[in-house]
Amino acid sequence: MKFVQGKSVNMSTSKCYHCGDHCNDNIVIFDEKPFCCSGCKTVYEIFSENNLTCYYDFQANPGTIPKEIKGKYDFLENEEIVSKLVDFKDETFQIITLYIPHIHCSSCIWVLENLRKINPNISQSQVNFPKKTVRITYNSKSINLKNVVELLTSIGYEPYISLEDYETGKKKVDRSLLYKLGIAGFAFGNVMFLSFPEYFEVSEFWLEQYKHVFRWLMFIFSVPVVFYAAQDYFISAYKGLRAKLLNIDLPIALGTSVLFIRSTVEVIFDLGTGFFDSLTGLVFFLLLGKFFQQKTYNFLSFERDYKSYFPIAVTRVNKDKKEENIQIYEVKKGDRLLIRNQELIPVDGVLINGNALIDYSFVTGEANPVSKLSGDKIYAGGKQLSEVIEMEVLHEVSQSYLTQLWSNDVFKNDKSITFKTLTDDISKNFTIWVLSVAFIATSYWLIVDVSKALNVFTAVLIIACPCAIALAAPFTLGNLLRIFGKQKFYLKNATVIEQLAQIDSLIFDKTGTLTTNAKNKINYFGETLSANEKNIIKTALRSSNHPLSRAIYETFLDNKIVELNDFKEVLGKGIEVTYNNETVKIGSSNFVNNNQKDNFLDTSVHVSFNDVYKGKFTVKNNYRKGVKNLFNSLDNDYVLAVVSGDNEGEKKYLSKILPAKTNFLFNQKPEDKLQVVESLQNKNKKVAMIGDGLNDAGALAKSNVGIAISENINVFSPACDAILDASEFKNITSFLLASKKAIKVIKYAFVLSLFYNVIGLYFAVTGQLMPVIAAILMPLSSISIVVFTTVATNLIGKKNQ
Repeated sequence: MKFVQGKSVNMSTSKCYHCGDHCNDNIVIFDEKPFCCSGCKTVYEIFSENNLTCYYDFQANPGTIPKEIKGKYDFLENEEIVSKLVDFKDETFQIITLYIPHIHCSSCIWVLENLRKINPNISQSQVNFPKKTVRITYNSKSINLKNVVELLTSIGYEPYISLEDYETGKKKVDRSLLYKLGIAGFAFGNVMFLSFPEYFEVSEFWLEQYKHVFRWLMFIFSVPVVFYAAQDYFISAYKGLRAKLLNIDLPIALGTSVLFIRSTVEVIFDLGTGFFDSLTGLVFFLLLGKFFQQKTYNFLSFERDYKSYFPIAVTRVNKDKKEENIQIYEVKKGDRLLIRNQELIPVDGVLINGNALIDYSFVTGEANPVSKLSGDKIYAGGKQLSEVIEMEVLHEVSQSYLTQLWSNDVFKNDKSITFKTLTDDISKNFTIWVLSVAFIATSYWLIVDVSKALNVFTAVLIIACPCAIALAAPFTLGNLLRIFGKQKFYLKNATVIEQLAQIDSLIFDKTGTLTTNAKNKINYFGETLSANEKNIIKTALRSSNHPLSRAIYETFLDNKIVELNDFKEVLGKGIEVTYNNETVKIGSSNFVNNNQKDNFLDTSVHVSFNDVYKGKFTVKNNYRKGVKNLFNSLDNDYVLAVVSGDNEGEKKYLSKILPAKTNFLFNQKPEDKLQVVESLQNKNKKVAMIGDGLNDAGALAKSNVGIAISENINVFSPACDAILDASEFKNITSFLLASKKAIKVIKYAFVLSLFYNVIGLYFAVTGQLMPVIAAILMPLSSISIVVFTTVATNLIGKKNQ
């Protein structure tokens, strides 16, 4: 027993209110709740300020899990079932993609992408709005899939789970919206017809005699509209309130409730005809708007399609043991793939040959490499960190899965995302603001003119919508993301476009970026190499993904592959391998301990056997078409620099063809390239690094935008923000200009959205707008913004071709 802040606390039974762990001697009492440390207490304070519920409320305290879902998802504790549902699993983490039918606005996205604030064992959640899915990464040692699904259900986002759908790949079509729309439309038409005598104040005897019948018929028609057609709004609002979250459905549910209750009271006590026409019309047009929004979003979906695969080239080993480079979408089940050091595993498969040391941080965020032996299953998204391995493909590549991995929040740094922050703030606070305006305006009209108060209250709740503002940036950037993809410029996510628009400095790597490997002229100078030595060199180069290694490897067509005892690649320096009693080093002059003075400044790769220098391969660089024109087009608006790990042999030639203000930096190690980026950023420059994705990984990650050039190699890496097909290198200026135009489109859309909300609220607050008209205008505002941004970005895309 211990006394803390005057309270008696039992140390053996007290659990932290935030994380659920047993409290120790460091127990902290805050708000009459126990916390195991000051960190948990601080997090709880943040949760309270943002109206969020602590993780312990849902998991450690069983009483907070709603009764209606207890036991409903017990089948998700079956490991065999879970293995069919999850995208990825290892000893610590699992990843699941769930279909959430109730995702319908930007507020939903904000709630679902902040699940980690409710449950700290959920490390990341990412919403695909057009597909209505959320991809969740969670710690499977602390919580299981059942816990995750119960949490989603308890806050109003129950996932649709069907094992049959996962096995067949066919998702059941949800037609409930069409049924609700049909009922609401039928009721609205009949209520309007029954209301005609009231509209025109007809005084015929039989109409007056049966007006009570008409009113009760209108009530009967309204009941299914409120309790069935509009139920999603009530359920969403209720679950949001229960979880202490305010969503955009709350004002709609409140307005519908007020109209129904007021109208029912008037009919029961014979005070008037009520507002059943406005009520049924409101629900009908809201559902109609939701239906057209879904159709519009699906039609304008900016998800990368089959033709927009970013260029990940993989090496396939044919039955005759010949190797060929293919694009990942050509990979079929049963194919054998060759995975080199630092290359991404693009598909799920079984390890056949070699010792794998796989870094799954790309998938889970955890950087501890995992060893795999022949026969073990390996997952897409892992990166091989050792010698070359062979794997057999179990499933064909999933483009959407790799795209999700690339967009994983684990790899986001502090790069500013202005529009996302703005729209998140709007989504969080809009409901509170709308409710405040509605209550203030209603209070005013209750004093001035009671007859208008109800219409004002309902119209304000319906007309104000954050979706028009919140969708401006996602649809503008998302559609341009799709357009860039078709033009072979593949971005990690839509927010990279905003960062591109801010760039004022460009750093280009030389080898593999300004130069192309397609037509390099390669010569060997030194001692004659034996057949066995050539075999060892070929095998060593086969494991490396460096552009020079790949180029030299292609010259050893007639030599054999041998089984190495050890392989090690030092980025920026070279390769060291062991075969029987031979230790071979391939790389820079210093790396192989070359003491001979080299008077030639050509790009060279040196070789030594057992620390005895053998010779060097010289590579005569061939520059890409359009390099000169590209630099000239960038010269006036950007700070330009060329960095290279090579010697200054090419400096004289580059100085002739590139602008005079271009900075040249040679003999740069990978860490030196990173420092170049950092030095410019310290001068408040926004830097884009354009490199080959391997030796430049540090600089790519440090830069504001890292762009990897792809030329028939696997450069897929979380370090880069974009991948540019080498054939489009000459169009970098056009992509930068298009990004700046996209930001202008977003600003115009913001102005239009703000104008709509201000004008709409003015007419609603002044009592000049009927709730039915508000229900028509609300979805039209969102659709108009989506259409405007899509048309504008399509025009930008056409000019960019």
